[in-house]
Amino acid sequence: MGELKVIRLLVGMVMTNCYLAYNDDSREAFVVDPGDGARQISSVIREQKLELKGILLTHGHFDHMLAVPELKQEFAVPIYAHEKERELLADSQMNLSGAWIGRPTSIRADVWLKDGETFEMAGFAIQAIFTPGHTAGGVSYYIEAEKALFCGDTLFCESYGRTDLPTASGREIAWSINEQLLPLPEDVVVYPGHQEETTIGHERTYNPLSKGAF
Repeated sequence: MGELKVIRLLVGMVMTNCYLAYNDDSREAFVVDPGDGARQISSVIREQKLELKGILLTHGHFDHMLAVPELKQEFAVPIYAHEKERELLADSQMNLSGAWIGRPTSIRADVWLKDGETFEMAGFAIQAIFTPGHTAGGVSYYIEAEKALFCGDTLFCESYGRTDLPTASGREIAWSINEQLLPLPEDVVVYPGHQEETTIGHERTYNPLSKGAF
């Protein structure tokens, strides 16, 4: 079947974590949050002899999706996002690509996901977990068999995503962390949108939004 391997690339002006995740047997891969640096991402795909199968977006902010149009054109693969992120992805003022950096970008996903929906990619069953709060349509991608979670800007190591941007909600991010993510097994590795990786067990104890934190 092959094991999941993850390559972290730091891309863009705010050093976003872009992940190239692949099956070490088939070399099939998907990219999570290609926030910028399309040529860099493409080079790694080719150097590692990977076959890109899809682009997974955790949310619609510019620093997680600016490289999408170029990668979509080059590799002709589908874009996945949560169905409640349609407006943010499409609006360059709301997603801050126009308002903040003058690179207006509008994205439309090929596959709009629902909470709990599972799909197959690169030989892995990937579950979409609805995690609003940082944005209204935030989604995390959970691979149960590999104990891996790609959560964008919802959950960071001992922190969480900001809630002062369009469609954000402090109440919703607290719900997402406590009800959607922290119930996962404690040894699940968390791959966040910024900063270093962590684990669910660590965040149950030390995340400031965790009901179990002390």
